[in-house]
Amino acid sequence: MLSRAADAASLDRLRQRVEDHADALVAAFYDALLADEEARSFLHHSVVQERLSPSLRRWLLDLFTPGADMAGAAFVERQLKIGEVHARIKIPMHLVMAGAAVLKGQLADVLASDPAAFDLLRLAGERIDHALRLMSQSYEKGASNRARLDEAYRLFSLDQDIHFERESQRAGLMEWSQKTLFRILASGGVDGAGVLSASPFGLWIRHRADFLFDGSPHLARLNAAMERIDGELLPRFTPGAASSELAGPLEALEAAVDEVAFLLNEMFQGLAGMEGGRDPLTRALNRRFLSSILSREIGFANANHTPLSVLLLDVDHFKRINDTHGHPVGDEVLRQVAEAVTENVRPSDFVFRYGGEEFLIVLVETNLRQAATIAERMRQALAARAITASGLEPFHVTVSIGAAEHGGHPDENYLVKQADDALYRAKQSGRNRVEIA
Repeated sequence: MLSRAADAASLDRLRQRVEDHADALVAAFYDALLADEEARSFLHHSVVQERLSPSLRRWLLDLFTPGADMAGAAFVERQLKIGEVHARIKIPMHLVMAGAAVLKGQLADVLASDPAAFDLLRLAGERIDHALRLMSQSYEKGASNRARLDEAYRLFSLDQDIHFERESQRAGLMEWSQKTLFRILASGGVDGAGVLSASPFGLWIRHRADFLFDGSPHLARLNAAMERIDGELLPRFTPGAASSELAGPLEALEAAVDEVAFLLNEMFQGLAGMEGGRDPLTRALNRRFLSSILSREIGFANANHTPLSVLLLDVDHFKRINDTHGHPVGDEVLRQVAEAVTENVRPSDFVFRYGGEEFLIVLVETNLRQAATIAERMRQALAARAITASGLEPFHVTVSIGAAEHGGHPDENYLVKQADDALYRAKQSGRNRVEIA
């Protein structure tokens, strides 16, 4: 609770001073935070600044509006929502507190010449601190929930058949190794597209292993071995090299690949019993893991300057199918749609059951042009696929797809909203089509 009731006249006076200097206050806030390396990672994107600067200005003016009930439901709800957003995009609370300190310092400068400066500054500090307490409560809850989901996904990120996954990744590593050997023997060199980190195995390690093997001491060693293969060993093979010059580098490469295989096996051996975190009908990932996964992939894309895209897919006229043939047939349609979607993505990508007849696909290291190509391939595959259901002649369904590419914004909801808007346009434009954000 606030320590004392605010005098309406003082609040009005304070709000007027804040309004007169609002642009300078907001600019000082962001100038200070952008000088901090950690804060820059959250605030560098133009969309964030365009959205947050007006929001901060409104927040300041609302905070000092005479008659505003600081204990009222509307005010409390807004501060809780702000804290929830901070938690979702992982802005550390200490940065929020640092920003508040900047605002207080700037307010002190603004009010310095006012005869009632002390009382006004105390009133301002009282209201800012009250709002921050509410934000902190929501932030802690949101951060705690996210941490639990991150851990849940680590446990549930794969199906129960861990043996199958282990063998698939072993095979992927061996396939890369054999192809690389043939390239070396044929031309003496390996180009950049042939590096281990860009292979299906490498993408799986980059985007799945962090969750699955979180805390494993072998994962860092495996990543270091992959970096050594790509950065040190493969460059030793140059086109036109004599056979006599290949023996040493080939022996070193074989040893490094063996080390990766050994570490992979050790990590799977150390994996305790896993449970499926999948939708029981479609076997797609459960939507409750979306925030954890997409947030991590956004962080990865920002840190590594790699592209990231999402597709939002909706089965056209699905309600008509349910109404005409019944829910069991509708369920069979969803199962077969999920199969077709999964067949058209890589093991490193993520397929979620997003809603009743909607699927969300996270395409790692994929730009918008590539995502649109994948989406069109999915659309055509589904349109051509004969759906089989008990007691019915084979029939066909179509899908509408919206595609969007991550542009640097740290909030995963922003990216999903872009894909959702594109999906809406696809449906409004006649369905059975792909639209891009």
